[in-house]
Amino acid sequence: MRIATWNINSLRARTERVVAFLDRHQVDVLALQEIKAKPAQLVLDPLLEAGYEVAAHGLNQWNGVALISRVGLADVRRELPAVPTWPEEPGGVVEARAISAVVGDGLRIWSLYVPNGREIDHPHYAYKLRWLEALRAEGARELAQDPAARAVLCGDFNVAPQDEDVWSMEFFEGRTHVTEPERAAFRAVVEAGYADLVRPEHPGPGVYTYWDYQALRFPKKEGMRIDFLLGSPAVQAATTGSFIDREERKGKGASDHAPVVVDVDL
Repeated sequence: MRIATWNINSLRARTERVVAFLDRHQVDVLALQEIKAKPAQLVLDPLLEAGYEVAAHGLNQWNGVALISRVGLADVRRELPAVPTWPEEPGGVVEARAISAVVGDGLRIWSLYVPNGREIDHPHYAYKLRWLEALRAEGARELAQDPAARAVLCGDFNVAPQDEDVWSMEFFEGRTHVTEPERAAFRAVVEAGYADLVRPEHPGPGVYTYWDYQALRFPKKEGMRIDFLLGSPAVQAATTGSFIDREERKGKGASDHAPVVVDVDL
């Protein structure tokens, strides 16, 4: 089974690119982030005609996640348990940042769009840390219930776990994505049992998944590694290969993220 994750930065704007990507790499399951639409606003005919099912979760023009599968979508869940609201006060809402489903022969896939954090002294930063804790707790619960569970946490984590995952630590001094609390929250998810399925085959430095549109970051090779597929022990043992489709970041109308792809033999 071939699984991919991709922050698409508007599915409505890039549906044709998604269909072409699925066909080119024969992807079985694609986790999308930042679809930036309510499900009713999406034109899904090209995906359905290509043989895929779609489960989407979006509340407005921000955030939003989806799963696209040609190996089934069962037991769809549209939020993490105990996830905090934003704002974290009365009247806040659970944002559309998580969706999961069982695909193939009992593999649960999560598409996750972790909050950005904005600035270190911003309330959104504390919200981000609490959101990651909710993810850790759900992942730990899943493996406590069944240590052999097949599960993959896919998405844009908005955390660069290691110094080599950004083009310049000096540039990121005092900024989010590289702080120790964020990295500790990411490590906690890994320590709950979910290992990076790609880094063993594609270590850094210089292996990135995101390049800001501003300041010509892509041609300058000034990127960040913030998109991951984290697999449970059963999936780790079944992983046979991986790659980052850097070519998809090129050309007119590209997302600012590249797809990350993993092959598993279950």
